Amino acid sequence: MSKPNVVIIGNGISGVTAARYIRKRSDCPITIISAESKHFFSRTALMYVYMGHQRYQDIKPYEDYFWEKNRIGLIQAYVEKVDFQNQKLNLSNGKTVDYDVLILATGSRFNKFGWKGQDLRGVGGLVSLQDLDYMEEYTKGIDQAVVVGGGLIGIEMVEMLLSRHKKVTFLVREPSYWNGVLPPEESAMVNRHIGEHHVDLQLGTSLLEILPDETGRVRAVITSKNEEIPCQWVGLTAGVSPNVDFLKDTGLEINRGIKVNDYFETSVPNVYAIGDCAEFRVPLPGRTLLEQVWYTGKMHGETVALTITGKKTAYKPATWFNSAKFFDIEYQTYGRVSAFPEEGVESLYWEHPEGRKSIRINYRKQDQVVTGFNTMGIRFRHKVCEKWIDGEQDLEHVLTHLSAANFDPEFFSTYEGHLVRMYNQQTGSKLKLKSRSSLSKLIFG
Repeated sequence: MSKPNVVIIGNGISGVTAARYIRKRSDCPITIISAESKHFFSRTALMYVYMGHQRYQDIKPYEDYFWEKNRIGLIQAYVEKVDFQNQKLNLSNGKTVDYDVLILATGSRFNKFGWKGQDLRGVGGLVSLQDLDYMEEYTKGIDQAVVVGGGLIGIEMVEMLLSRHKKVTFLVREPSYWNGVLPPEESAMVNRHIGEHHVDLQLGTSLLEILPDETGRVRAVITSKNEEIPCQWVGLTAGVSPNVDFLKDTGLEINRGIKVNDYFETSVPNVYAIGDCAEFRVPLPGRTLLEQVWYTGKMHGETVALTITGKKTAYKPATWFNSAKFFDIEYQTYGRVSAFPEEGVESLYWEHPEGRKSIRINYRKQDQVVTGFNTMGIRFRHKVCEKWIDGEQDLEHVLTHLSAANFDPEFFSTYEGHLVRMYNQQTGSKLKLKSRSSLSKLIFG
């Protein structure tokens, strides 16, 4: 039996992980097609290149000889058309590529919602390397910027612009920052922190129109409050969408993303979709139809590689986690912590008087089993939190062992005792923290 010719469209975390794991398990030909770059790079670190904290070469996890060493072909071109019937790809350079197995790992693109002026020069997003280059070009020498959209990419772009001493207005349609994800207390904390950085945060405010100057470059925006704000850069960070437009009208089943089952199989035989562009037909318990997070993309790539190399494997992700940074406040979440009250779920929430640190533990009211953690400005150990959630530990067990979760007590103040004392005051309990030295097995395994 001949070895299948595997072609992957996209060289982000999902596509490259799939290639690496296929190579570990087989000698089949592998080709990655991407117009973005000749290298795999850390997309989440793009902001630090702009801010001068890192160089582009610093965010490449692998040396430039990675492709040759691993016998992975790389074609730098756009795929303009996919002929699923004949298993052929038509490229922007006029060439065609045949495949036996195709993996679609085409990622996302930043949203445009039909705003008047959205295609003016000086209007851009922050998803690709090309987006970063465009932002670099059009923010040189400017004085004022507007960033539209209250998510993670939005606050990252605000921080990038502040690093170059630009005046920034941040338009957030919702009444509080990222309030569809963060509970009210954490969202309010970020609101305050944004203000502390002298950002003009305008909550409950949408973009209506982008105005041009006489050269076709942005000069101002009009908001939903009929305010005209002068600016020379407009950042569109109101979410992302699967990058699938070139696949429409090909017979492939697409909704928002490419429809897949638990094995990442699409509606077309021998074609798989992973990462930001994949949409599950049926969401896994506690998950969403689209998983547009770095670590899930990595897991998608690992899982599909097993199936393609002969070990058909369904996607079974571990306990949900995510992390981010809001200027100086680090955020971590483990398990399920909803932005909105959930029936049968209670929260134990402590916040530092200075308003830049907090710990939230969610638990089931019925049996006090812990279901999720949020920390702001405090690092908890992923492995420990995951073990508690998966092991269905009750709240009092977690509280007495909470020192085991603290990531760096040797260098920073610890706050677990505050949470335990608050719990004791609320319930009349007399819990005591176990010493860190007695928890070494839980911490280090």
